[in-house]
Amino acid sequence: MSLRGIRGLDSGAAPSQKVVLVPLSFGFLSTYPPTQCGLATFTASLRGQLVADGSRSGVVRVVDKPEMSVGPDVVAHLVRGSARARARSAEALDEFDIAVVQHEFGIYGGADGDEVLGVLDRLTVPVVVVAHTVLTKPSRHQREVLERVAHRADAVVTMTMTARKRLVGNYDVDPTKVVTIPHGAAASSRIGGPRVHLGTPTILTWGLLGPGKGIESVIDVLPDLRGLDRPPLYRVVGQTHPKVLERYGEAYRAGLMARADSLGVADMVAFEASYLDVVSLNRVVAQADVVVLPYESREQVTSGVLIEAVAAGKPVVATAFPHAVELLATGAGLVVPHDDPDALARALRRVLAEPALAASMAGQSGRVAPQLMWSSVGARYIELAHSLISAPMTLVA
Repeated sequence: MSLRGIRGLDSGAAPSQKVVLVPLSFGFLSTYPPTQCGLATFTASLRGQLVADGSRSGVVRVVDKPEMSVGPDVVAHLVRGSARARARSAEALDEFDIAVVQHEFGIYGGADGDEVLGVLDRLTVPVVVVAHTVLTKPSRHQREVLERVAHRADAVVTMTMTARKRLVGNYDVDPTKVVTIPHGAAASSRIGGPRVHLGTPTILTWGLLGPGKGIESVIDVLPDLRGLDRPPLYRVVGQTHPKVLERYGEAYRAGLMARADSLGVADMVAFEASYLDVVSLNRVVAQADVVVLPYESREQVTSGVLIEAVAAGKPVVATAFPHAVELLATGAGLVVPHDDPDALARALRRVLAEPALAASMAGQSGRVAPQLMWSSVGARYIELAHSLISAPMTLVA
């Protein structure tokens, strides 16, 4: 939808004049580094882009217990279960022009994260809610929480059209509030097409490790790929998810290693338990011939890894979770059914054995990559923010 559907940006400037938007300040409510999770990474990246564009910003960081501030970018902590922290968090966010609230059921305190409402109800500045999860079959309370969050927001951002359709079709939400802005990717990650080499081909999965990522399904089809002229190496890069590590230690990773050993493919799998900064991640992705996202979830409407892979120009093989179905529809990757090992094996074999197919995928991703870069995404948030408030504008001839 057009942002003018929220509030017009038409300044009445003459065609020869350029409208320059005065920088606004953004207050974020989210998990944030050093917390390791997708929302923390997303917020850090978006905040970094807005700061680069000249905006002032600060973060109210969601934490389990009181902590010292980790830097000048963190202005307050929202401690789960603390009414006082909710009040302080709202006060801190009200110091900015716009509050940007990341919404995910699992990060806030209370049943289904309903403590976030105690912050939202206190805010006086315009609120942009970024909806990271939109369930097709929510519980009664999950539906109530998300509807109340959306009702309190001045705008709701979904990162895919699938999420937008779910939100306006299945929830009591004002559709004129809902804007679709994609997840961002680092501009430096645009690496190009398939590698030309004579060494071992590489299949890559990266991100925090834990159940539900579907790593098992890729290990299970590796015996079918050993017959290729150049059998691949499957790199699984990333630390164990902190919540999984806290509860189970490294038992999940050990189980995956044992699975590979029992199938006789331990030599085809490399587990690398490391945290990757942007430079390191770019290096790892550059070395991949295909990125595989075998997620078990049929609900996932947003995947930062998928965005990064497509923006990097890498062929992608993914299970049919909603974001993959939407983003890969143009031919940037292959989508396979869930629980279909034969289809997964065929897709990986095709990408590894058919250079023309891999090159075509890279070409298609190149067509959509520009709109996925953080520079483009940040500009969309700035435009949205200006549409929500009466901000001054400068006309330049």
